[in-house]
Amino acid sequence: MDNNVPVLLQLPGENPSLKLEILPRGLTIHRLLVQDNGRENDIVIGPEKPEGHITQKYTNSIVGRYANRVPVGKHILNRNGIQSEFEAKANENPHVSLHGGPTGFDSVVWTVLGTEEKPLLFSNTEIERIYALPAKTFALFRLISPDGDQGYPGELLTEVLMALVPSTSGHSSITKLGHVVIAYRSKLADGKAGVTPVNLTQHWGFNMNASLSDRLGTEIATIKDHVIRIEADDIAKRDKLSLPTGDYTPVSSAPVYDFRKSKEIGKDFPEGGYDDYFRLNSSAIYPTPKHIRLSDLETWNSLDAILAQAPLNAASAVQLASEKTRIALDFFSNQRGLMFYTNDLADPAKGARKLIHGGSGISGHGDAYGPGTAVFLEFHDPLAAFLQPENRDADDTMITSEELYNNFVRLEIGFMNA
Repeated sequence: MDNNVPVLLQLPGENPSLKLEILPRGLTIHRLLVQDNGRENDIVIGPEKPEGHITQKYTNSIVGRYANRVPVGKHILNRNGIQSEFEAKANENPHVSLHGGPTGFDSVVWTVLGTEEKPLLFSNTEIERIYALPAKTFALFRLISPDGDQGYPGELLTEVLMALVPSTSGHSSITKLGHVVIAYRSKLADGKAGVTPVNLTQHWGFNMNASLSDRLGTEIATIKDHVIRIEADDIAKRDKLSLPTGDYTPVSSAPVYDFRKSKEIGKDFPEGGYDDYFRLNSSAIYPTPKHIRLSDLETWNSLDAILAQAPLNAASAVQLASEKTRIALDFFSNQRGLMFYTNDLADPAKGARKLIHGGSGISGHGDAYGPGTAVFLEFHDPLAAFLQPENRDADDTMITSEELYNNFVRLEIGFMNA
């Protein structure tokens, strides 16, 4: 039995403006289709065939249990007086554990919850809100990660909601089409007192001009002409292995990283492109708690605003736009920051490029995506924060057996008005 059958979400109506295709393996967003005057633009990169994601890792998949890089070896964990031990497993190189280790959440098949199987990590009020959404506009997924998985302590239960929500309005310069909502929840589920690191994200890569490559018969479109705004005053300092030092550099002292005002990505483009963690300003972080006491879950409801058709009553953390296709994306999250990566480690000789993006769709054909072909925007809390003493019992990217991990990202999709 094929348990990686794509799950297709689309807005209701005869001519839906948005479609989202999700693969249960790695919770991978295989296609995100935006319709414009009868034409479809797939705004995420990736292989043509679902099985291509097995080797084209971290392309629109979830990553976890822990996003980004952690030093290999044993680490003592302590949160709210509860202690455990974690041994990070090498996969990027002998010194670095990347995105959860050798077999992270991106490499396993998640269970798709049917209509009769209710989620366990959402309150009854939230479940009612979810199931009030139109059919085929949402899906719920579950994964149980056993104690010791990739060296992480404790059995971890994770559930993820993915939904498409129509928009009722937008501000004067952008006509909104709809939202993609992803809500991540996790808890330790073995009934034992414990603590474990958790830091999930969607490792999705956008190119809003790529579908023009097929129509114009040109090479894959660059993202250097995309315009981006990031509400961040500083970026994380990292060592030669890209491991975090715990310190930050103000973007005001390095204009190449200053995106507080919208500018083209290609302006001041650094050698090797971008692969940096931007710490968001507090005003750009949506005020939904990242830790919820399990005893409070039954009375909890954080989905009403996130799943609403109206715009969120907050400033977006990031805006990404293309003048060629007029597509504009606004991102909202309760996470402390995001990785901004421009795909500059990509090799056109490896992997495959979608047919709609002008590729052959054949892996290893030599026409895959190369450097500067995608904008990866991965919202998560600070890098290896549990290693920094100043984060003790606060934003330490850990949960205890008494807590629920709560993370969301909402992507608002629209068109810039002429």
